[in-house]
Amino acid sequence: MVHLTIIPKEDEIRDGLDIPLTGALKAVHLQLANDEDRFTTSVYGSKFAAADLPRHEMPDEEMPKEVAYRMIKDELSLDGNPLLNLASFVTTYMEEEAEKLMTESLPKNFIDYEEYPQTADIQNRCVSMIGRLFNAPVKDAEASSAVGTSSVGSSEAIMLGVLAMKKRWKNKRIAEGKPADKPNLIMSSAVQVCWEKATRYFEVEEKFVYCTPDRYVIDPKETVDLVDENTIGICCILGTTYTGEYEDVKAVNDLLVERGLDTPIHVDAASGGFVAPFVVPDLEWDFRLKNVVSINVSGHKYGLVYPGVGWVVWRSAEYLPQELVFNINYLGADQASFTLNFSKGASQVIGQYYQLIRLGKHGYRAIMSNLTRTADYLAESLAALGFIIMSQKSGQGLPLVAFRLKEDPDRTYDEFALAHQLRVRGWIVPAYTMAPKTEGLKMLRIVVREDFSRNRCDGLISDIRSCQGILEQMDKETVKKQQEFIHKHHVVSGKASHNHPKYHKEKHSLQGKTGKTHSIC
Repeated sequence: MVHLTIIPKEDEIRDGLDIPLTGALKAVHLQLANDEDRFTTSVYGSKFAAADLPRHEMPDEEMPKEVAYRMIKDELSLDGNPLLNLASFVTTYMEEEAEKLMTESLPKNFIDYEEYPQTADIQNRCVSMIGRLFNAPVKDAEASSAVGTSSVGSSEAIMLGVLAMKKRWKNKRIAEGKPADKPNLIMSSAVQVCWEKATRYFEVEEKFVYCTPDRYVIDPKETVDLVDENTIGICCILGTTYTGEYEDVKAVNDLLVERGLDTPIHVDAASGGFVAPFVVPDLEWDFRLKNVVSINVSGHKYGLVYPGVGWVVWRSAEYLPQELVFNINYLGADQASFTLNFSKGASQVIGQYYQLIRLGKHGYRAIMSNLTRTADYLAESLAALGFIIMSQKSGQGLPLVAFRLKEDPDRTYDEFALAHQLRVRGWIVPAYTMAPKTEGLKMLRIVVREDFSRNRCDGLISDIRSCQGILEQMDKETVKKQQEFIHKHHVVSGKASHNHPKYHKEKHSLQGKTGKTHSIC
């Protein structure tokens, strides 16, 4: 019979004999794997998992593809969840079939029309569909027909539109023997920063129509009153960045016609271009208006495509001066090009075409209708919680909710504190100060995108109510300390170190003469 016995420790076995060792004789031996890494275990058993990822210089040696993928994936897991990012208009959901098509198109350089003629034709189909959506003139004579092109996004599209307006104005001034050195552009003080980039880069004076505490869009009369002989055009926004409200393009157009002015209007429909035609089709803002000469729209916003793709359409070739268009043939085919860059991927254009034919007008209308309903539901819920709603409802603006707290001298927190508290729960809801000359009005904004379901909306409303409850239990000093902590440890801008010292905001403010700052897009 074998008796039960204690299994001896390794260091107690010597030549087959059990030799107990006293504590004083024991030696501690740290045994770590130092074999040559054969990558035979998991990714996390490799030497790469115990080393820092390269940050400043290329490594001397390669690493297995599985390791590179997992290490980068783990790094990206520290990003926020795009589905909870309610600050952005940018699309965060597409169907698997669309993603597959876009992935298969990654190797294609869109600009190579000769090698990829079908891709080029698909872009042309998209331009045609979008132009017709905006009621662009379609005539037999090529010179009278609308023209358009794809772009990386609305920023590039806007810059192309500004270039065309400036060049056309300059050509006319020179033909009349007049000076052409002081062009100006009229726009709302609530424009997205890409408009100020365009005016600064292309040396065009900005003439702002300022918002007020009660008006967040341009006033048509004030806008037209600013027109002079040096005005190259007027920017009207179909869905402002701050409150999503549609500017009254028709009123601006009608005033210009009434006064006999041929000043061109460019409509920045970056967000509203794929919303208004389906939700409020009778709203006149597009090429139905005589003075609207160009329109841009973002495919990667409510066009429902991953970033980045944009579109710009001109009423006719008359409004796109020939000297801005380059004709090249060194890629094997004669082609006309009007872009700020040359090479770009074809994937986003393919993705846009997929959405246009997959959804059709009925599909887009169904999605935008649901978003409008959800935005209205959210606005009503926030109003019930005591917030002041600043955005439009029932399709009169973008499907978003801009709101602010009611004035209360006894309240210990503001909109920024609420935004920071929501950040702890994973929600990114931007708090910011309204455009200049609105008396420092603070506000928050929630963008309702395709993947923002009613169920997720209810979760957000519940969290907003909970965050308010937490903040109401704090005194002002505690709220302030918490904001500082969150800004330092949870908000990237609070710990950013990648910017060159020369361009730090506190040293070189980009507010310019208008005193504007931009933190949203």
